[in-house]
Amino acid sequence: MMPENENTSPSSIPPVSAQPVPAAAKKSARQKLWPLIALAALALAGWQWLETRQQLGDARQDASRQIGEVVTESQAAQKLLREQLAALQTRLGSVEEKQGEFQGLQSLYQDIARSREEATLLEVEQAITLAGQQLQLAGNVPVAILALQTADARLAHLDRPAYLPLRKSVAKDLERLNAMPFVDVPGVSLRLEQLVLAADKWPLASLGRPPAGGAEMPAPEGQSWWQRTAGSIWQELKGLVRIQRFDRQEVVLLAPGQEFFLRENIKLRLLNARLALLAHDQSTFRSELKAAQDALARHFDGGDKAAQTAAASLRQMSGTDLNVELPTLHDSQAALQGLRSRKEKR
Repeated sequence: MMPENENTSPSSIPPVSAQPVPAAAKKSARQKLWPLIALAALALAGWQWLETRQQLGDARQDASRQIGEVVTESQAAQKLLREQLAALQTRLGSVEEKQGEFQGLQSLYQDIARSREEATLLEVEQAITLAGQQLQLAGNVPVAILALQTADARLAHLDRPAYLPLRKSVAKDLERLNAMPFVDVPGVSLRLEQLVLAADKWPLASLGRPPAGGAEMPAPEGQSWWQRTAGSIWQELKGLVRIQRFDRQEVVLLAPGQEFFLRENIKLRLLNARLALLAHDQSTFRSELKAAQDALARHFDGGDKAAQTAAASLRQMSGTDLNVELPTLHDSQAALQGLRSRKEKR
């Protein structure tokens, strides 16, 4: 609409005609309206630009603040991360050190275990060797059994499958030795040694028993010197003469120097019997015992208790059976050799 003129009064405004407004007037009105619209749009755009700039500034400040906070937090996180990383490195170094110590201890334990295993295996080998020597040289079955039992106990302490074949072989040899008839070779040898030591104490039959009291009887108190002297002379005279009764015939009389050789001969017989016992030579063993028994019965006093005990012991030992075929420890020795070969190949 057109602006009113300040100088025109309401009375001077011409009456509105009912006729339509011409097109030129409309065009002129629109041309006057466009600048106002453009100015309003420009003002609005300027206001929006200012507001947008202010918002951008606020957003920039907010972003800067947030970025600063993020940087600060990032720096703190990096510091904490570095501290944690340093702590982890310290712990890792400690763990590596402990791992090195553990590996060293494990290696030392393996060396000790290996050394103990080698020592135990050496004891087993020595026990099996001892058992074989006792069987072949001395025929001592109880000692051989004890040695094999010791070897089996040592193998049981190892408790490893690699030693099972050796344990089976040792058990098989033990079963064969336990099934053998028992011959107490050490006991018989000890009895022979005791007879050798007692041979000097057997009284000869030709000399009879020695007097019951070797010491002189003390003189009764109250006797005079001549009575004591006469008693001593009488004791000496009684020692010069001895009356003896022989209850058996054909008593062998020995010269004064032959007694020593007789006793030494019996000792040699007993020692030869002992050697034959250790060699399992039954023929020599029995012949030597028979010779010693005959000499004891012929030359020594049969009524003496020591001589009677010796004769009974000789008769009992003569019945000992030495013809026992001793087994060999081939299975145990072969298994031990195979075990040694496998360990050397490793």
